[in-house]
Amino acid sequence: MKITKPLPVILSLVILAGLVVFGLVQLVPYGRNHSNPPVTKEPSWDAQTRAIAQKACFDCHSNETVWPWYSKIAPFSWLIQYDVEKGRDNLNFSEWGQWETDEIGEVVAEGEMPPTQYILMHPEARLNDAQRQSLIQAFGY
Repeated sequence: MKITKPLPVILSLVILAGLVVFGLVQLVPYGRNHSNPPVTKEPSWDAQTRAIAQKACFDCHSNETVWPWYSKIAPFSWLIQYDVEKGRDNLNFSEWGQWETDEIGEVVAEGEMPPTQYILMHPEARLNDAQRQSLIQAFGY
């Protein structure tokens, strides 16, 4: 005679195990703290273009990142921290002066920025044609 556990018991054990794993994952550090170093220098741009960049670019490409509540929950915290570090390494509007502006205009013109995964979580970052053109012109592409 084979003894089987009822489905609700198995399901309860799976959920409990998932919650324990989720809780333990919260103890794994994700590198540097969510920090915003001081702004040292910004591009020379008009207020309208800066507002567009702030809405669509600053969370990953500046020292003025707005860290959402879910950025403190693993594994999202790891992914967001990685994206911000990578973004700041590639371009940082708060530490202006070491990036080639034609590359910035090119990725905006080709629709590579802001990336789709960012727009999914931040629909306000979607650029219309006029906003995209404003950023392209600001960086001389």
